[in-house]
Amino acid sequence: MPNGYEIAAYYFPQWHLDPLNEAVKGKGWSEWESLKNAIPRFPGHEQPKVPLWGYLDEANPDVSQKQIDAASNHGIDVFLYDWYWDMDPGFGGALESGTSQSQNGPFLQRALEEGFMRAKNRDKIKFALMWANHQPIARDRFDAMTDYIIEHYMREENYWLVNDGLYFSIYELYTLIDGLGGLPETRDALDSFRKKVSSAGLPPLHVNIMEWGLKQVKGHGHADLISYFTADSVTSYAWFHNLPMPGFPATDYGEYSKAAPGLWDDLAQKCAGVPYYPNVSVGWDPSPRVSAHLPYVEGNYPYTAILKDNRPELFEDSLREAKRFVDENNVIPRAITLYAWNEWTEGGYLEPDTIHGMKYLEAIKRVFK
Repeated sequence: MPNGYEIAAYYFPQWHLDPLNEAVKGKGWSEWESLKNAIPRFPGHEQPKVPLWGYLDEANPDVSQKQIDAASNHGIDVFLYDWYWDMDPGFGGALESGTSQSQNGPFLQRALEEGFMRAKNRDKIKFALMWANHQPIARDRFDAMTDYIIEHYMREENYWLVNDGLYFSIYELYTLIDGLGGLPETRDALDSFRKKVSSAGLPPLHVNIMEWGLKQVKGHGHADLISYFTADSVTSYAWFHNLPMPGFPATDYGEYSKAAPGLWDDLAQKCAGVPYYPNVSVGWDPSPRVSAHLPYVEGNYPYTAILKDNRPELFEDSLREAKRFVDENNVIPRAITLYAWNEWTEGGYLEPDTIHGMKYLEAIKRVFK
């Protein structure tokens, strides 16, 4: 944070072996297999993407060390780990509906616990959790989860503090409400989490809610929900959740990105009273999550439009717009979230590939360092 900005990149941890993935997809499966098998879906479509560093095992501390060095040297201050608990069949690119596999406890945690947390240079960058709660959870399992989070992560010296609070982001507020049984039950659960953090002698809990999850709670406005749950901040995961793409199979990134500043202004107004941290998306392309044997036709995710021509210089333009937004709106701290460090199979990645090399990271460095 050399210039007072805090740049946090989402980290998708599915680039290592996990027992649940192997039980469903076969021994040796990781998301790299989906990327390797991707095919072009229209003329000029850059698929398959090829990582410049190869198909690395992120649960290896040496790999994490390489990632940490690259991120911190180019202006990224935080890895926001997509974090999973009690996964059942039906999860996105990992599981298939109709299987009998499930897993209690953490899922895909090896990237963080065995890779990042054992890296020799881990003190160069902060980390925090973005709870990707794709499925409902009962109260006893929520309590078990928060106990695990406090014990395994929040005691770490490089856990990210935002306004002196331990940052914890909730992806799907509506799913949390469904599982716990309603708004009062959810507020009680969050209050219990806060009390446990305090009893552990830690800094207070900073509850961040994804705007994507706020807008799915029917009959309640953003500001009312933020107040009711005493949320501390709001941000977004990717532009895709809010900005429709007019062209299929592809929409031009340069034109699409021009709508982002207006989106930030709108969300900041809806979230009056707490900071809205703007999000910049590197790209969007979930086509690798569709079998190469199937046609790519417009429909529900992952059959969505694809952002094309997301050149690093256009990404840099959006970074400068986000910087202007936090400056002009006096956002404290000057935090900006990036989609993403390594969402390779959704087209949002900062890690170097064989076409653009380190240019996306260099854009961040020019703007913020």
